[in-house]
Amino acid sequence: MGTSVLSLRMDGELLERLRHHAAKRGMSVQDYVVRTLIRDDFDERFQSAVEETERFYGVT
Repeated sequence: MGTSVLSLRMDGELLERLRHHAAKRGMSVQDYVVRTLIRDDFDERFQSAVEETERFYGVT
């Protein structure tokens, strides 16, 4: 199994929120994001967020 690089661009407010959540758990932002992505319920939560966003913007 190989590795890949994921690069994100985010605003400062979101990065600070991630830093805060990670710090509460004694983790780096990178570790916190990876841990969040590998959670068992991530796929369901992500799909829910996509559907809510589509409803908000009126995308069908």
